[in-house]
Amino acid sequence: QVQLVESGGGLVQAGGSLRLSCAASGSNIDFDVVGWYRQAPGKQRLFVASITQGGYTNYADSVKGRFTISRDNAKNTVYLQMNSLKPEDTAVYYCNVRRYSYDHWGQGTQVTVSS
Repeated sequence: QVQLVESGGGLVQAGGSLRLSCAASGSNIDFDVVGWYRQAPGKQRLFVASITQGGYTNYADSVKGRFTISRDNAKNTVYLQMNSLKPEDTAVYYCNVRRYSYDHWGQGTQVTVSS
């Protein structure tokens, strides 16, 4: 089983930056596709970005050009660098690993962007 722990969230002004981390334990995630999702209050959890084993990345249209996902296999960690943050980026951010059709989630980290 893989355990995921997100960190790095906080309160930031619009236009600011944050870097989120997703640290995995219990299992090596080198070969997994790892994704970031976010959930605003009263709304569905939505895809933000993902990265494959080979480093191929994919982004939601709403964050393209502002967010960058990366991974450090030596640290078993995936990052989400978020720049030019907007109030609409406010949400709880979760990382995800799917194995054998089972979704592993962390507990999430709150990101709040003030206008």
